[in-house]
Amino acid sequence: MHRPQQNPRRLILKRDHARALRSDMTESERKLWALLRRKQIAGLRFRRQQPIGPYIADFYCPAAKLVLELDGGQHGEDRRREYDEARTDWFEANGYRVLRFANHEFRHDPHLVLDRIWHEVRLSGNVANIQT
Repeated sequence: MHRPQQNPRRLILKRDHARALRSDMTESERKLWALLRRKQIAGLRFRRQQPIGPYIADFYCPAAKLVLELDGGQHGEDRRREYDEARTDWFEANGYRVLRFANHEFRHDPHLVLDRIWHEVRLSGNVANIQT
């Protein structure tokens, strides 16, 4: 697939924005990151606030091409929901799988969220030698 060249200035701005998001994570993002970092799920590396195409994913596992999104209350608004759907459509059209979780869903049952992530990781045919 042909990818158009991105403006170098735009790439720098996106990288800087991702860096700022990493330093200003929500409480739910910090807690999920504590469970994902250091290859704690199947020995797989996750990245946080990862620029991918025109977007910045909350969390990303390159080996499984899995994008994780944690959504706060503002994501229920019509305008934001449309934006989130467009993001998900773009990721999926470009070969990524997307899991979305509401912050309250993660706070209520983090183990259920981790189980869903683990399930998606196992389903990805891109991951070899997953530790079970």
